Amino acid sequence: MPVFRSTTALLTLAVLVSSPACAREMATVTRLDSTTVELDRGDTTPVSVWISADTSIDDGDQRVAATAKDRKLTLDIPASERRYVILLGKDGHTTVAAERELPLQQGSNFRDIGGYVTRDGKTVRWDKAFRSGAMPVLTDSDYALIRELGIDSVVDLRSIEEREVAPDLVDDRTGALFIANDYSLKPLMARFGKGNGENMYSGMEKMLVPQFRSLFRRLIADEGTVIYHCSAGQDRTGIATALIYDVLGVDRETILKDYHLSTALRRPQWEMPEVDPADYPNNPLVQMYMAHGKDKLMKAQPLYTPSGASYLAQFFTYLDSEYGGTESYLKQKLGLSDADLAKLRTVMLR
Repeated sequence: MPVFRSTTALLTLAVLVSSPACAREMATVTRLDSTTVELDRGDTTPVSVWISADTSIDDGDQRVAATAKDRKLTLDIPASERRYVILLGKDGHTTVAAERELPLQQGSNFRDIGGYVTRDGKTVRWDKAFRSGAMPVLTDSDYALIRELGIDSVVDLRSIEEREVAPDLVDDRTGALFIANDYSLKPLMARFGKGNGENMYSGMEKMLVPQFRSLFRRLIADEGTVIYHCSAGQDRTGIATALIYDVLGVDRETILKDYHLSTALRRPQWEMPEVDPADYPNNPLVQMYMAHGKDKLMKAQPLYTPSGASYLAQFFTYLDSEYGGTESYLKQKLGLSDADLAKLRTVMLR
């Protein structure tokens, strides 16, 4: 039987009543070490706490506390197991929480997009979609943990050049459907190297229409968990995640906060396999990662323009001006219908 105890460790506040610094979540689970996590449930209302292999209470799930009153609890959950913490109130209402970042040994920015509360009080479902950076050097233990997620498909947002040097193996190791659309990274890299550093994402919504369409189609199909990723898991993946959240009704303040988590959660050393740059003289990804020498990989940089604006905040302004908002963009460019969007909300919200 797992044990619990109160803790005074600092943790990002995760309550429905949010402030400018806080994303809207009902509860959070944060890993403390390889065997324990901390649950912050936001208040001290008595609940029973369950640890489950899925998002519902079933036979065999572990009951941790019958009437837990502590706001913060330390729970025994090994990093090798994907588990969900379910809070059951006296009225029968349940709140599900889980680790947002999967504790992979050699992954980068791999996280569940679930758990955020929408403006109308619904919650994005856990275990439906995971976002990530590139995954070329995952360990056997990492693949074992990913297999627990019930992966249906992997949507690779990367270019031909990126896939050449750091190919996906998740589909091979899990039997998932692999989806990618060919394009060259060079025009995108050229764009990032020009201008004054402002409005860097404008135009990417056109370049990545095939990739975004594939992602939304897989989510709407609801045939299992979807992983989607680019190389760093922050720019193309960040835009894709922002589109999903925005059309589901997550407030943009929360979307921006989640977007900027990438700076801390990236592990660039695991986004690129060991290669000799001389073997890839025309590959812009290799040249970017190895710009400071073979032994000094690039570091994650904050996602702000020289003027201090969030790249994503600027993109939202552009999207609203150019298309009239996210929903209109999804209809105009991706060809999604009202029925498609209604199905997406049914699949992704609880």
